[in-house]
Amino acid sequence: MNIIGISSGQSNQNNYLLLLEELNGNRRLPIVIGTFEAKSIAIALEKVKIQRPISHDLFKNFADAFHILVKEVLIYNLVEGVFYSKLICTDVSGEIEHEIDARTSDAIAIAVRFDAPIYVYEFILKEAGYIVDENDNITPIQPSSEEEKSEHVSTEEKTSSDTAETLKSLSLEELHQKLQKAISEEKYELAAKIHQEIERRIS
Repeated sequence: MNIIGISSGQSNQNNYLLLLEELNGNRRLPIVIGTFEAKSIAIALEKVKIQRPISHDLFKNFADAFHILVKEVLIYNLVEGVFYSKLICTDVSGEIEHEIDARTSDAIAIAVRFDAPIYVYEFILKEAGYIVDENDNITPIQPSSEEEKSEHVSTEEKTSSDTAETLKSLSLEELHQKLQKAISEEKYELAAKIHQEIERRIS
């Protein structure tokens, strides 16, 4: 996955939408992140020089000092709207490998500093991603086989539909409250849906 943008919501400047795009594909994965993580990722992407290292820079400096490499970042699970990620780390010889659990926003901020690739499991893209065509039309991703539909979507499709209907019935103030709660609980998929509903109303 490539990072194709970080944007602040017009409705709330404290929340940012990180957008990942499939390499050589048209599928995208939106993740709502906090202000600090958004600025940290932007600093690394733009190679901005700062006077003192922030937390993710400190991790990079520490890893360099002890000859540790971040080989890749893997977003490996999605449970109740919470993305789970891990850093795949090795020593310089490549003989020793460790997996370190991390918040997705932190993992991506670190990946940028190491020029490490970001991978996402297929079922996560199907559950939380969408497709953009050449006319910028957005289409939810559907499983490609009946077996996958029964395995991954049967209950979750109804839950997703119920969530969308519930969000439409809430006021903007209630949506903002739910957005803050979802972010604090790291339920980023739900946060992204709330963010999209807010943007739809004010656009």
